[in-house]
Amino acid sequence: MSARKFAFVMDPLDRILPDKDTTFVFMLEALKRGHEVFFIALRGLFVRDARAFGRAVRCEVMRATPHYRLLGGETELSLESFDAIFMRKDPPADAQYLYATMLLSLVDSRRTFVLNDPAGLREANEKLYSLNFPAAIPPTLVSWKMAQIKEFLAQQGGEIVVKPLDGHGGEGVFVLSRGDRNLNAILETVTAFESRAVMAQRYLPEVRRGDKRIVVLGGEPLGAVLRVPRADEHRGNIHVGGECVKAEISARDREICRMLAPRLERDGLYFVGLDVIGDYLTEVNVTSPTGVQEIDRLDAANLEAAVIDFVEGQVASLAR
Repeated sequence: MSARKFAFVMDPLDRILPDKDTTFVFMLEALKRGHEVFFIALRGLFVRDARAFGRAVRCEVMRATPHYRLLGGETELSLESFDAIFMRKDPPADAQYLYATMLLSLVDSRRTFVLNDPAGLREANEKLYSLNFPAAIPPTLVSWKMAQIKEFLAQQGGEIVVKPLDGHGGEGVFVLSRGDRNLNAILETVTAFESRAVMAQRYLPEVRRGDKRIVVLGGEPLGAVLRVPRADEHRGNIHVGGECVKAEISARDREICRMLAPRLERDGLYFVGLDVIGDYLTEVNVTSPTGVQEIDRLDAANLEAAVIDFVEGQVASLAR
């Protein structure tokens, strides 16, 4: 394919971790193929006369110190001047994030491919989106009410997990047990005294063997990694000390992917990360799913190549 212009809406380049960041390897693979790569900060997006623009900087990334180089200064460019835009701003998906997706929705999808689709990103809260697939998820309650959560706790045998709907990276996730003298205090905290809804799910003891991240592209699983929690933790998230362990994609994992594929396609959620514990889907990560570099190392794979292949294919189909 001839050289293309790819823009990455993302966190500042100096904050990414070259040995962990998935966006970094997307950029690296695009550069390897001769494409031009541009960085755009969230606050660099703007609209003039109902057209979306970005204050873009052409850049290079490399496995070296420093890990990036800017090739010139900021330039105001129409977002439709890019062949593809990767929306890779890390959570939280707060109001500013949602406004950014609204600006990206002004981009003509017949001219520029956006991964993931901005409307799909607005639709898919990473906790609540899983409720669209009841056959895939554990028993689940979403509620503001402490009494209702306690009732659910009793129904699930006395142990559940609660998590905020806008959390990320394991933030604010608690395991609750019947008889814990901190139960009321935890529920007051996570619900902000019943002013904020939380998700409660049956505790899955299989989490001790690992929380599986499945990287999915176009509805098909690309690879998986188990994130095993430390002995003193219930969360397997990598940034809180979870260990990455090689994982196979099971028949149940493929079944879950088949359940999700039609809805993911409809919503334009091309690249997602599924969190699976045992036989159950617990979250659908859509904002800036990670795990590619960990899977690459464990499986001697190159998942980013498949993603850039996919984007190149989408770009080739556009009428520019």
